[in-house]
Amino acid sequence: MPKQELENYSDSVFENIKHINEYGQEFWYARELQTVLEYTEWRNFSKVIDHAVEACRQSKNDVDSHFVEVNKMVSLGSGTQRQINDYELSRYACYLIVIHLAVLEASEDKIMA
Repeated sequence: MPKQELENYSDSVFENIKHINEYGQEFWYARELQTVLEYTEWRNFSKVIDHAVEACRQSKNDVDSHFVEVNKMVSLGSGTQRQINDYELSRYACYLIVIHLAVLEASEDKIMA
């Protein structure tokens, strides 16, 4: 896929999972971003979030403004519901997560070489 098409695809997918709150502020759910970034397990993706939170803190930004912890109810196959943890992420938080993933992949590539 040509670079421009890939960038348009990535932007489109990212914008498709964007939400707008009652104050007109955009945000993304971490679990939806997890799926887009092809992470299958929350426990692994939450470690990436932890690193992004620390990067946010080190950059002297207000972590609570960029990583808002929320609880959501999800339906289970049995017809019951269960509460799960999630985050409402700012655009900056998403950026930190993607940057951290790029660093991890680069590190893994070096190890594999």
